[in-house]
Amino acid sequence: MAQKRDYYEVLGVKRGASGDELKKAYRKLAMQHHPDKNPGNKEAEEKFKEVSEAYDVLSNEKKRQMYDQFGHSAGGAGGPGFGQGGFGGFGDAGSFQDIFNDVFGDFFGASSGARRSRSREKPRGADLRYTLNVSFEEAATGCEKQINFMRNKGCTTCKGTGSKSGTGKVKCSQCNGLGEVRFQQGFFAVSRPCPQCQGSGQIIKDPCGTCKGQGVTQAASKLSVTVPAGVNTGQRLKLKNEGDAGPHGGDPGDLYVVIQLNEHPLFERQDDDIVCELPLSFPELALGVEASVASLQGNIALKIPPGTPSGKVFRIKGKGFSHLGGFGSGDLFVKVVVDVPDHLTSEQKELLKKLSDTLQDTPLKTEYKNKVKNLKR
Repeated sequence: MAQKRDYYEVLGVKRGASGDELKKAYRKLAMQHHPDKNPGNKEAEEKFKEVSEAYDVLSNEKKRQMYDQFGHSAGGAGGPGFGQGGFGGFGDAGSFQDIFNDVFGDFFGASSGARRSRSREKPRGADLRYTLNVSFEEAATGCEKQINFMRNKGCTTCKGTGSKSGTGKVKCSQCNGLGEVRFQQGFFAVSRPCPQCQGSGQIIKDPCGTCKGQGVTQAASKLSVTVPAGVNTGQRLKLKNEGDAGPHGGDPGDLYVVIQLNEHPLFERQDDDIVCELPLSFPELALGVEASVASLQGNIALKIPPGTPSGKVFRIKGKGFSHLGGFGSGDLFVKVVVDVPDHLTSEQKELLKKLSDTLQDTPLKTEYKNKVKNLKR
């Protein structure tokens, strides 16, 4: 019989190697000689068994102490040594599964123990979304809104357990309460959540007639939502634990209220600023006027100086939307535009013609004529 190699030599580590060093060395060699990566290669399979056996012993504190003291003959006088069916070597399927879970969990997901622990947690309820329409004014000042919607609530008949009163749950017969089933996949035994109990390890023997064993039923709900000043379209308000109730007493999900800002007939919003147009007649722009400008806070007097051109924008500070979650507000921007009448009386036409005859050399006209004269043709 061939002499067994030293386990430290097999893994390529020093005798004082730490647990992390052992795991790193084993991971590298196990992936290199893995039978699935070397199909039909008996030499690779034997090397994989060898490094697995070495790691099984050296990663266990008690086994490692025995090996360091007695070598491969550890296990008692005349008894089997490591890797020969004694002391839990590679021939022990349970030990090999532990190695697989510990080392290859990083590659193939969490270990079966961790999976089983998570699968037995009660499932959380679903998050819900509700679109809330708010007016321009409500978004600017903030408001309280009542919303009505449907959501899952704990069944009142079974108090959310899903089973008839007093019957409770029983151990799942398919997985024997483990919450997972195992099947062979190539070289490994792979675990999956039990399809009958969805990983909980228990099933409802006598389901509640009201909720059909789910522990929840659909019900109409009504909530008051506080809309803060300054919200805008697309922003979300999170109402914790106001979503669907979790099945079988699990934690509820959250409700996300998505803001939809209604359009305004006069104002346009740009971030936290408000923009609007103010129509004025030519005489008002030419002579100047004190105009009344609408705002969300009421009418504001705006002084228009003489000779104001059409398209000029005036800024009124602090009359926009409040800054969401902060201090201060945006501004109101007023753009003045000349309001040209589409119908004139004969008298108005005559007056405008006389005025036009006296306005042949206005600044913009003069500037335009000079630019045309200087064009290279």
